[in-house]
Amino acid sequence: MTDTVFTDLRRATLAALVDTFVAEVPHEGEDPHGFYATPGSRLGAHLAVEQYLTARLPAEQLAGLVQLLDALALVGLKNQPQHVREVSVGVVAGISAETAVGVGALRQLAINFAYALTDEQGHSPLLDGMGHPGVPDIEDRPAKTLTLRSTAPDEVLTYDAVVVGSGSGGGVAAAVLAEAGRRVLVLEAGGYHAEADFRLTELDAYQRLFLRGGFFPTADGMVNMVAGGTVGGGSTGNWSNSVPLPPRLRERWAEEFGLADVATPEFDEHTSAVMTRIRANDKVAFQNGPHQKLAAGANALGWSYRTTKLNIDPERFDTQLSGFSGLGDATGAKQGTMRTFLQDACDAGAEILIRARARTVLVDNGRAAGVEADILGEDGTPLHRVTIKAPTVVVSCGSLETPALLLRSGIGGPSVGTRLRVHPAGLATGLYGDEDLAPFSGPAQAGLMNEFGGEDGPAYGFLVEGVQQFPGLYASVTPWTSAAEHKGLTARYRARADWVFLVEDHGTGTVTIDAAGEAVHTYPLDDEVDQRTFRSAAAACVRMHEAAGADTVFVAGQPFAPWRRGDDLDAFLARLEELPLGHAGLPVFSAHQMGSAAMGTDPQASVADVHGQLHDVPGVWIADASAMPTCSAVNPMVTTMTVARRTAFGILAADAS
Repeated sequence: MTDTVFTDLRRATLAALVDTFVAEVPHEGEDPHGFYATPGSRLGAHLAVEQYLTARLPAEQLAGLVQLLDALALVGLKNQPQHVREVSVGVVAGISAETAVGVGALRQLAINFAYALTDEQGHSPLLDGMGHPGVPDIEDRPAKTLTLRSTAPDEVLTYDAVVVGSGSGGGVAAAVLAEAGRRVLVLEAGGYHAEADFRLTELDAYQRLFLRGGFFPTADGMVNMVAGGTVGGGSTGNWSNSVPLPPRLRERWAEEFGLADVATPEFDEHTSAVMTRIRANDKVAFQNGPHQKLAAGANALGWSYRTTKLNIDPERFDTQLSGFSGLGDATGAKQGTMRTFLQDACDAGAEILIRARARTVLVDNGRAAGVEADILGEDGTPLHRVTIKAPTVVVSCGSLETPALLLRSGIGGPSVGTRLRVHPAGLATGLYGDEDLAPFSGPAQAGLMNEFGGEDGPAYGFLVEGVQQFPGLYASVTPWTSAAEHKGLTARYRARADWVFLVEDHGTGTVTIDAAGEAVHTYPLDDEVDQRTFRSAAAACVRMHEAAGADTVFVAGQPFAPWRRGDDLDAFLARLEELPLGHAGLPVFSAHQMGSAAMGTDPQASVADVHGQLHDVPGVWIADASAMPTCSAVNPMVTTMTVARRTAFGILAADAS
């Protein structure tokens, strides 16, 4: 199906549906920015939803949503007043589980786009009415300094090593190999966007910095994924938390999976080198309002809370600007892969080929021989194909794409794409009277509550951390029982403390490929341990908000009104406990994907050996989070970099033997 599927009637119905969710609502008092008076269609949210649906959805899903629009057209949605529209949409949603999911998906898209559409300065009636500060003026933006190369159609390039992926794993591997004198080419499927390019608005960041243009659901609809899709990978748009692999997991990797050195000082040396290079420190762990509330809630309940180390240069750190770094850090303070290891690699002679999507790993006589890649235009359209000949291939596409490349290449063995871990995550929000918590001040994550997981906590527990402020995303998961109540909740944005909880997953998902060779991700979230932990984490966050003094509390996506002070807290938690997880209930997110091409001793149960080289194809190495035998239980950036450095030194040792 193409965009011609949207007839005038369907487009008008979609506009009415968007305005059902983001409506012009009555408001007593002043409305200087037109927050309450602005419906979503006035901002073009219906057109953005239409474009998203036609460009992103598979034909079958698009057909289902079009049928839903046709049903709403039959009841005359576009001609109804707001209160009747809300009833009509509720009736249609109640027809079946499928229509309920469809209405929920359209509601989330409508709200997300309405609150994310801004002018170039980050202003709109909705964001201004929420107290969003707009895009800051940053004069001292560092210049681009990485070395890019160009190609011609059917060109054949020759290098000592080709690294597929420029993220936290690939960047580190490229630096180690280039500094050892290897001629290295790094392939990056995304573009090269650096400080001068970052516009610091939500939609622009999604489109430029993230895989598949931002959050996208797994094929089974259970988890909304987000991953890096630009030079520097996830480290360009992540939230800077820099936590090494916990000792208990180091011991497990050594004992259960055969990675003996991980439990020794040798691994400490890799970790230390990474932490030093990315300038991880706690001097910049500024505690803004949401962090102060997290600490207060934890302390009131007798739970642990500590500040964290961040890969932010203290000399360039700016409290008022760091709150935008998840949209691309325009100050140059964030010491992600782009600013550190990729720079080291280029300084040592490496080159980067951007918008280069690896199709297959080439194998000759059972050994690595290089990579075949499509060169893409800015819109993602293939322009031409090139071949890179190299005896060493380092696969660092990330845990969502590394298995797909191996599967397209027919290598890696039976475990490729199995044991995908995602750190299932949810969001809990507290509103604190008329306090100005200044959520945009300071880093997104400058502390964590680790009473129930992480470094010293129990296995398969959870962490609670701060978040980057994405107004569209968080408005889209704010409970919606009516347009008026929803706007009332989102209007209190500056009094809002959002915390994310991350589950150390016990269960797993899979990565496969479709008929076109594209990655297909599933994560059923059917593991009873993970379900129980997720619910426990949500309840813990609610209790911390209550203990910290919030007057209103809700968990992202709950389909009923928030808890308000004076309500029965246990009754509220009992209602949360009854909700299913995933697309039919509480939304589940993942920004941490790991383990889908894991290392180990058994070729039937792992993809690479204990050093990171494929069991079945010498010369092909895995150097990203997919190589982890388990999830990291903490933010995985440092672990990914450490594992990649370990693997790169393994490559050098193998070459020397």
